[in-house]
Amino acid sequence: MENAEAIHVQPDSGTTIGPAAACGFSGCIMPAMASSGQGSERLNAQLLVDSIPALIHTARPDGYLDYFNKPWLEYLGVTLDKVTGWNWTAFVHPEDVAGILAKWRACLATGEVFEYETRVRSANGEYRWMFHRKVPLRDANGNIVKWYGSSLDIDERRTAEEQLRHNAQELQRSEFYLAEGQRLAHMGSWAFDPDGFDYWSPELFRMYGLDPAGKALSVQEYLDCVHAQDRESMANLIKGILAKASPFDATKRIVRPDGEVRYIRCVGAPVVDNQSLKKYVGSALDVTEHEILTQELRRREAYLTDAQKLSHTGSFGWRPDSGEIVWSDETYRIFEYDRASKPTLDMVLERVHPEERAEFQEVIARASVGATEFEHTYRLLLPDGRVKHVHAIAHALKDASGNREFIGAATDITERRAAEIKVAEQASELRRSERELRGVLDTIPAIAWSALPDGSNCYVNSRFVEYFGMRPEQTAGSGWHAATHPDDLERHQAKWLACVASGEPFEDEVRFRRADGQYRWHLQRGIPLQDEAGNIVKWYGVVTDIEDRKRAEDKIREQESELRQIVDLAPQLVAVFGPGHERLYANRILLDYLGLTLEEWRQRFNSSVPTYSSEFLHPDDWERVTGDSDRALSRGSAFQLEMRLRKSDGSYRWFFARYNPLREEEGQITRWYVTGTDIEDRKQAEDRLRQENVALREEIDKASMFEEIVGTSSALKSVLSRISKVAPSHSTVLIMGETGTGKELVARAIHRRSDRASRAFVSVNCAAIPRDLIASELFGHEKGAFTGATQQRLGRFELANGGTIFLDEVGELPAETQIALLRVLQEHEFERVGGSRPIRADVRVIAATNRDLQAAISAGSFRSDLFYRLHVFPIEIPPLRERKEDILLLVEYFIDRYARKAGKNITTVDKKTLRLLESYPWPGNIRELQNVIERSVIVCETANFSVDESWLSQQPLEKKAGSQLYLSEKVATQEKEIIEAALRESQGRVFGPSGAAEKLGIARSTLESKIRSLKIDKNRFKA
Repeated sequence: MENAEAIHVQPDSGTTIGPAAACGFSGCIMPAMASSGQGSERLNAQLLVDSIPALIHTARPDGYLDYFNKPWLEYLGVTLDKVTGWNWTAFVHPEDVAGILAKWRACLATGEVFEYETRVRSANGEYRWMFHRKVPLRDANGNIVKWYGSSLDIDERRTAEEQLRHNAQELQRSEFYLAEGQRLAHMGSWAFDPDGFDYWSPELFRMYGLDPAGKALSVQEYLDCVHAQDRESMANLIKGILAKASPFDATKRIVRPDGEVRYIRCVGAPVVDNQSLKKYVGSALDVTEHEILTQELRRREAYLTDAQKLSHTGSFGWRPDSGEIVWSDETYRIFEYDRASKPTLDMVLERVHPEERAEFQEVIARASVGATEFEHTYRLLLPDGRVKHVHAIAHALKDASGNREFIGAATDITERRAAEIKVAEQASELRRSERELRGVLDTIPAIAWSALPDGSNCYVNSRFVEYFGMRPEQTAGSGWHAATHPDDLERHQAKWLACVASGEPFEDEVRFRRADGQYRWHLQRGIPLQDEAGNIVKWYGVVTDIEDRKRAEDKIREQESELRQIVDLAPQLVAVFGPGHERLYANRILLDYLGLTLEEWRQRFNSSVPTYSSEFLHPDDWERVTGDSDRALSRGSAFQLEMRLRKSDGSYRWFFARYNPLREEEGQITRWYVTGTDIEDRKQAEDRLRQENVALREEIDKASMFEEIVGTSSALKSVLSRISKVAPSHSTVLIMGETGTGKELVARAIHRRSDRASRAFVSVNCAAIPRDLIASELFGHEKGAFTGATQQRLGRFELANGGTIFLDEVGELPAETQIALLRVLQEHEFERVGGSRPIRADVRVIAATNRDLQAAISAGSFRSDLFYRLHVFPIEIPPLRERKEDILLLVEYFIDRYARKAGKNITTVDKKTLRLLESYPWPGNIRELQNVIERSVIVCETANFSVDESWLSQQPLEKKAGSQLYLSEKVATQEKEIIEAALRESQGRVFGPSGAAEKLGIARSTLESKIRSLKIDKNRFKA
């Protein structure tokens, strides 16, 4: 049944096998289990199989039975060769032969588990019923490579069942025999009906570890005894056989009360009466030992396969008498044959390298005629031309029939052989290199030597011999001591032996006697040569004459001493630091100032940078100085800073410190030189000057407290007073005045003195923005609101949110924009162009104009309601001609600004120029004055400032008393005439090189705006 098969531990469930599984017990299994060469393990395995109380046999994939264990042969009373192959059929009862052969051939064809019961003749001629079971073992590809079988004597069971069926009167006696047979065979019986178990034999209770006197288990109690991993399958099996009456055979695990796990095979058959299921009767067999043995064999074969793969070692079996050869999978891989091929000696010989075939055949011949073992290394020549090196070793065993079989191993040693060849080549190359090195050492102009690991000299080059005048044998061992200065020998030898003991590189300066008898200073260096284990195998060294360098060093030390005296006497604080900020030197002036000795300075100044310790640095300077120092030092560049240092008497003085790095040729810093100059007097003078500047600035602020609004006239003071009053409020301001009077400066002053000073101040010149774009510029637009609006844009009112917006030339706003501005002033909200969502506006509005808005209202170009919204707090800025007393201050202010920009020093103003400036009416107001001053400063070549009189127009302003409207209309009329003249000259063209905007010197957008505001028809001027 499918459920029974699901819980049966079968070898054909996908388990892969090792190469040894392809062989019979007699020829391969036992050796395969001991392929590691452990003969004792192979003997124990053979004894194990022969000693277990079971009848074991194996067969090849084609059905040929090749092995019967010792209990089988003893039962039959014959030797193995009498039953192998198909000879075993002679011992089967004639009535059973046809059935078992048919069943066996069917299983060979399908690969199903073979199970059959026959009568087998024992050695005494008696036929006994046997239950035969064979299971296939498959490789990784699912091919059957071996059949393993066992036979169970069931004669007693058959007898008991016969008695049960045919002799009811002998039931009690039969039950006794059955129970006893079950006890002996570890077999129990049971009966089961749809209501559950109604009978368990005593042996079955014992198999489950239960009391035989107990009651048959219920279905749930039975399932509780089944192993947790098999419980569901058994429950499904019970449901299945109750639903459909059919025999079954299942193996499962049970767990005894003491925790022991046993494998139980359960066989059952239905009892049907009138096509109705009455009950199931069956038997249970304890197959634990058989299952454990099978699993152990598979586990060992798996270990063997992995070990062979890792070591590139394959196993083989060879019977000289029959020529039969069995290979493991790894052997197939070594010889690179397909696993489906059956190995032969000819196949092996075909792979052996032609140059070694004769020797290989000799080894085979000796083994064939009686040699008990062989070991041979040979090459394989593969079809693609590759060569492998193989080492084979084997020894002979005899089976029960006395037939010899060689069991051995073949190892692929190609990589090892390649490594050996490489090592040999490297050794040869090393010897050649050594010869070349000796030749080089004898020719180079350097004194070279080598020593043994114990420090004794073993080689000097020819330059050594010539320089010291000693033969090589005289320098051997410690002979070189004779050339060492007596005062240096003990120290030098002690240091050399210490390095020999520790393995550290050796370096020392020592005086050696030259061949002419003169002692000279030399630098001797030695480096140890170590092997892979870290052991010193030799010392190599050189000796360098440094006599000239030592003399130069002495000279440098003398010069340094003189330089140090100079530095100590210099009137500056001097310190020297190393590349790691270690303190090296401080001059006498610095040490006296701090009241320290040089050693105290080195110990107490433990800062991480070459600066001054917090103990001597003013607390207010510590964070600034250390921060600046860290940043500059990390860059490695020179820097300077000012700091206050505490003197030994506790007072602080200002010093200007310069830090300069000294670099070597590679760019690495080797020293930091620091000098400190006393700037206390300069600092005190700066403090006095700063205090004077503060006082002066306070006086200036009192005279003019409004940034760049310069002047002290009563007219201007009135404006400043109004600014001071309106600035703290949130009222709308309208600033009126002629062009160039500084309306935007007034707007900024109001913003800076309001509580909105920390927020944005956004300035918009309404006359400079094209009429079609002014609404988008002020209020923003949504994406797609008009052609070219590719994305959302914030307007000036949104940018000024929370701050102030200054609308200059507000009188130039078109009518539709005036309406939107009126809404902002009334409701404090607006909408973007193309938008529908109102946006709140927290913005203070300051507007400015040089036009007469009352006249514009009368002319219909400006809304009166907007005017009154803007005219909450008007400020009228007086023209410059009404502030003549401010002209001198303004002239001085502008001269100072532009002279500093131009890098000029102008100290006086020409009196004639001053009178001229004060008498001029300034129609362009402060802007015109500013331009004139800037132009004059540019051309001024002396310290005396003057203005070219021709730059000032002498025509007086036309006035019409009491009529501001007349002035505005006249200005508009003059503008219109000038623009019309330019349009006429350019034939109606507004922009371009010959356009009216270019001729008038104004922007195209400004000209377009004025054309619209003055209602000029530009088309009538086109040609």
